[in-house]
Amino acid sequence: MRAAVLHEIGQDKLEVLDDVEAVGFGPGRVRIRVRATGLCHSDLSAMAGVLPQPAPFVPGHEGAGEIVEVGDGVKHVKPGDRVVVCWLPACGACPACGRGQTELCLAGFVNAGTPNFRRPGGDVFGFAGTGTFAEEVVVDAGCAVPIPDDVPYDIAALIGCGVTTGLGAALNTADVAAGSSVAVIGCGGVGISAIQGARLRGAAEIVAVDPVASRREAALDFGATTAVSPDELPDARERVTGGEGFDYVFEVVGRSATARTAYDHTRRGGTLVIVGAGALDDFLQLNMFELFFDEKRILPSMYGGGDVLRSYERTIALWRAGRIDLESLITHRVPLADINEALDQMRTGAALRTCVEL
Repeated sequence: MRAAVLHEIGQDKLEVLDDVEAVGFGPGRVRIRVRATGLCHSDLSAMAGVLPQPAPFVPGHEGAGEIVEVGDGVKHVKPGDRVVVCWLPACGACPACGRGQTELCLAGFVNAGTPNFRRPGGDVFGFAGTGTFAEEVVVDAGCAVPIPDDVPYDIAALIGCGVTTGLGAALNTADVAAGSSVAVIGCGGVGISAIQGARLRGAAEIVAVDPVASRREAALDFGATTAVSPDELPDARERVTGGEGFDYVFEVVGRSATARTAYDHTRRGGTLVIVGAGALDDFLQLNMFELFFDEKRILPSMYGGGDVLRSYERTIALWRAGRIDLESLITHRVPLADINEALDQMRTGAALRTCVEL
């Protein structure tokens, strides 16, 4: 079958090969025919070595498709079922799951260290234990979440990561209050979803911050009340909050520099939400006095900070009701053969989300 493979960490191009085999099928596992997958910035981060990932590997973790085959013991899905790929399934048995913090379950990370694919030259891993830049994937049954037949594959793919992460950051982690002021730094697919979440919660002012003009324009269509470049953020803070700072600031870039900017633009007693996935060696510096004196809450948000399955259901319900716009998030579509074009669209900021159709 065909799959896009990164041979070595640090390379910026994928090679689309037709000699890749999905492996690991057996009890408790499922085989999925991938129909659509989104390109998330985390894929680029893994390729660059910012996020730890063994190579060679097939990127992609934001996917949807149909069940081809189920292993022994799998009861919740059957061949032909439409599913979204969940890259962080909950085991249901660990302490985190027992506390209801299923987004902190580590079982899915164990999968990342087991090869998902094989080529004549040897084993190939799948990013985040999945690898959806392939025509088929074999994953733990918990990674296959059934969805209604009226949810298109491209929409379902977005729900698998970016939308769930952004919406959840606003609805679960921050629990944005009605009438509040919000700033979102980084307005790709995840940031736009955070903006939609803040709008749903009734935020009075939502300032979108991004260096790319097209993304700023898009943010206004999705619910932002103001859109500015990073250099214009201090003026926006003065204009919108009288200089006090925002009630909520979402950092959706994954860099210490933007996290520091986000902290500085959060009001005393306000909430900074860290959504972007950054590097292990990128440290955020805060002094002990400001931590004590400002009493700002710093809340990391992992995969939307809530139960993933419930978040999927909520997102589908909101989409059906017309309360959130998912179709417009997909600004570009490419076949798997043009995956490197999709990578360039993400790097330049030209795309909110590129859908790769398989």
